[in-house]
Amino acid sequence: MTSALTPVEGNRDRTPLTAVHGHGDDRASVTLVASDLDRTLIYSAAALNLPMADADAPRLLCVEVYDKKPLSYVTETAAALLDELTRSPSTVFVPTTTRTREQYHRIHLPGATAEFAICANGGHILVNGVSDHDWQRSVAGRLAEECASLDEVRAHLVSAADPAWLLKERVAEDLFAYLVVDRALLPAEWTKELAAWAEPRGWTVSLQGRKIYVVPRPLTKSAAMREVARRTGATLTLAAGDSLLDADLLLAADQGWRPGHGELADAGWSAPHVEATAENGVAAGEEILRRFLAASGPRRAA
Repeated sequence: MTSALTPVEGNRDRTPLTAVHGHGDDRASVTLVASDLDRTLIYSAAALNLPMADADAPRLLCVEVYDKKPLSYVTETAAALLDELTRSPSTVFVPTTTRTREQYHRIHLPGATAEFAICANGGHILVNGVSDHDWQRSVAGRLAEECASLDEVRAHLVSAADPAWLLKERVAEDLFAYLVVDRALLPAEWTKELAAWAEPRGWTVSLQGRKIYVVPRPLTKSAAMREVARRTGATLTLAAGDSLLDADLLLAADQGWRPGHGELADAGWSAPHVEATAENGVAAGEEILRRFLAASGPRRAA
C-alpha cells in the first residue's frame, strides 16, 4: 500500500478506556469485544483460504445468505467459540462493520444476539437492532462541520472513474461512497491520486478487494466503540480487524488483533498492542476468537 492510503488514527492519544470509565473495587469488570466481520470473523467462499487437502478441510457453517445463495461462512469450531464468547456474563460482544444496516441484518451469527452493533463504519450504533437517533444526529453534525459534502465526493468519483474498469458506484447510508472495480484493469496510481484529492477535503480512501471506499475522516469505528464502552461501563476493550478502515478501531482498543491476511497485512501496518495472527483465511477467525476468550476471561476490577 502507498502512504496515501495510510489510515487516520482515530485515537491518537491512546488513552486507555480503563481510564475513561472508572470503576469501583467491588464489582466485576466488563470487557467490550468489538470485531470487524468480513474477512475477520466471517468469510466468503473466495476468502476462505483452505490450503489443506479437501478431505481435511474444516466443516463450515453458513452465516449469511444473499440473493438466495450462501455467501459467508465460519468454521463450526469458530461458531462454538463465538457462542461461548457471546454468552459470557462479563463480556459485551459488538459486531463492528462498514456494512450498511441492511447488509448487517443478513448475517446470523452463532451465539447470543448482540445488544449493540456498529454499522456503516461507525455511522450507526444499533441497540437491539434499531439505530440510535442521538448517535445519528451527533455523527451528522460532525460530518457537516468537518468534511466536504457527499455530493461533491460522489460527483468527483463518477467523473474520475473509467467505465473500462468501473463495475458499480454506490452510496452507503447517505454517509460514504464506494466503487466496485475490476482490479485487473484498475490503474496502479488511480487510488493514490484519489486519496490525494480526498485528504484535504476531510475524506479517506481504502482499497479492499474489488471495492474502493471513500469515507469521511470523522466517521470511525473507534468513535462508535468508545460510545458503546461508555454506555456499558466497559473496563477493557478488545478489537480485531483486517482493513485500513479498522486501524482506528485497533488503535483505540486496549488490545487488538489483525489477521495474517488483508489490507493491514499487505500494508505492513502494526502497533505495539496489536498482534497479527499466525493463521490466514477462515482459520484466522478461529484464532481471533480464541484470543478474545483468553483475554476476556474472568477478572475482577483492579
